[in-house]
Amino acid sequence: MKHADWLMRLPRNNRLLADYRANPFSRGDACILTTSARHFSLQYIREEALPTPFCPGCGNGTIMNVFLKAVKDLGHENLRGFAFVSGIGCASWTISPHFLADTLHTTHGRALAFATGLKLARPELKVVVISGDGDLAAIGGNHLIHAARRNIDMTVICSNNYNYGMTGGQVGPTTFTGDRTTTSPYGNPERPFDLARLVAAAGANYVARWTTAHPIQAVRSIKRALERKGFSFIEILSQCPTSYGRRVKMPSPTDMLQWFKTLPMKRPDTPIEYTVPTKEGMDLGEFTDREEMGYAEALKQMAARIGGRSE
Repeated sequence: MKHADWLMRLPRNNRLLADYRANPFSRGDACILTTSARHFSLQYIREEALPTPFCPGCGNGTIMNVFLKAVKDLGHENLRGFAFVSGIGCASWTISPHFLADTLHTTHGRALAFATGLKLARPELKVVVISGDGDLAAIGGNHLIHAARRNIDMTVICSNNYNYGMTGGQVGPTTFTGDRTTTSPYGNPERPFDLARLVAAAGANYVARWTTAHPIQAVRSIKRALERKGFSFIEILSQCPTSYGRRVKMPSPTDMLQWFKTLPMKRPDTPIEYTVPTKEGMDLGEFTDREEMGYAEALKQMAARIGGRSE
């Protein structure tokens, strides 16, 4: 950066401007503020698609970052060994058009159906689904429980923001009882799903739940999920101040992140029992971690028994 004119337009008490003026090498070609430092995630992203379309304060950018951090920690220099699938909704834009990879942006609620066919056709690929709670658990709920039941080899990351954010903030399958939304102006009379317990009970090999305020834990669980055979499900509670937060008296992303930090941690030895989710009781942690046979391996064994190809 030869000149830093944009710095000079900052308020006089701005710390960055003060540091720039105080540094003896801060002018001309010797300026220490350069554009050479690149964020690690840019090697996995189509830069021409930036900036993202997410609302200010949305948690989907954090979900994108924690996933790519897990990929980098596992030693992947690119996304050529992956195939990504998303449905319809805010979270679905995390993958397409941003990831520098092969992606399927599918019809509403059908991401897991597409991903199942993709995995069976190209078993050598790591198939990853990233979508929202409305897409995966409402119109796609049947696909979700049966993909977990079959233990299909894929990783699913659910961005749970408690409403249909992209279409105006309607009530969804994870909206808390009593919450006001555009379609429940007097409060939601329904009970919400506990997605982590639902998918664990349906038969997934690995299930965890974290929030955008717990990025280190989320990265750790995503790495474990990507390395695990069978069906893995990571639920990440994500802030939506635009469509959800402002209607439930949490109008800023900070309000929602502070709420996330108060959520209890599930003890590893605690039995998985059903409870109706509440804002105070959404526990975080790992819900199941087992090594049951995946669907692809079950198909191979069946083919071998009947004399067909085992590859």
